[in-house]
Amino acid sequence: MSHTAVPKRDSTAAELAGTAGPAIAARWRFHAGWLTQERIVLLLAVLLFVVFSLGLNGFAARDNLLSLLRGVAVLGILGLAMALVVIGRGIDLSLVAVMAISVAWSLALSASGMSLGMALLVGMAFALVLGVANGLLIAYAEIPSLFSTLAMGTFIYGLGRMKLIPLDVVYAPEDAAWFSRIGQGELAGVPLPVLFFLATAALVATFLRYTRTGRFIYAMGDNYQAARITGVPVRPLVVLQYAIASCVGCVAGVITAASVGSMNTRIVNSTMIYDVILVVVLGGIGLSGGKGGVRNVLVGTVLIGILLNGMTIMDIQYTVQNVIKSAILLAALVIDSLINPRDEQTAQQGDI
Repeated sequence: MSHTAVPKRDSTAAELAGTAGPAIAARWRFHAGWLTQERIVLLLAVLLFVVFSLGLNGFAARDNLLSLLRGVAVLGILGLAMALVVIGRGIDLSLVAVMAISVAWSLALSASGMSLGMALLVGMAFALVLGVANGLLIAYAEIPSLFSTLAMGTFIYGLGRMKLIPLDVVYAPEDAAWFSRIGQGELAGVPLPVLFFLATAALVATFLRYTRTGRFIYAMGDNYQAARITGVPVRPLVVLQYAIASCVGCVAGVITAASVGSMNTRIVNSTMIYDVILVVVLGGIGLSGGKGGVRNVLVGTVLIGILLNGMTIMDIQYTVQNVIKSAILLAALVIDSLINPRDEQTAQQGDI
């Protein structure tokens, strides 16, 4: 019986043809996976920095860059506070109100005779109480965080203006040089607010990555019900999230007051809370929870800082700046909804 031999060469060619498609697909997936939202935002920040440096007089000057860093430090710290909550599948719209009222009350107590150091401790304790109240409403009363923190922010501002703070603007004592240094000093040429921002970022990163509680926050954000079934104390964890976020927000308020020598409570009615959300979402922290980290906040803060500084040098009106920021936030939310689709757990909790 005769057999028709199939050349080995043809067999090898067939095998190569059969594996070429998957190999190309694998390489494409590798490259697509490398291009994450975080890296895209970082590349945009670098590109924007180069464009502004070449096209705007004074943008790349040392004094302007230091001013840029000072300007984004407080926004970055607030972004870290918001990130702690968003990773656990929540949101805190009362963050700016907690920051402004707690620090303004501290300065008012100092003006009435209390030592500034003790007054700041009282303000921090007040912020902690407000954060715990937020967490209790969300975790135990099961009020959706969007509505709970929105109502709490309005309540905090109203209570502070009626009972605690006599004026819209409360000034820091003139004889507290150490307090002014917190916001206006430098160390080795680096503004102290920037160092506080970096130190806070390091602490938050360590907490999220290397502690059991931090890993529980990721687990809760990824799947609330599964985390509860596996024994994660989700209700106390929610309270802890908002308590820490409020304390971090108070730190941002102290730096703000130290930088300008006062705290203007009208900041509560500004668009600052949306800037904070913009930093978090734009950096790549999904509002569906369980994703992202400190690096996302850093790249989002850098991009927004460069953008705001450039628009200020170009003398773009504040209203137009808000329109641009709103458009960017809307685009970031659309991208987030595509990358991190909502699930039934999110819908049940009523989160964004």
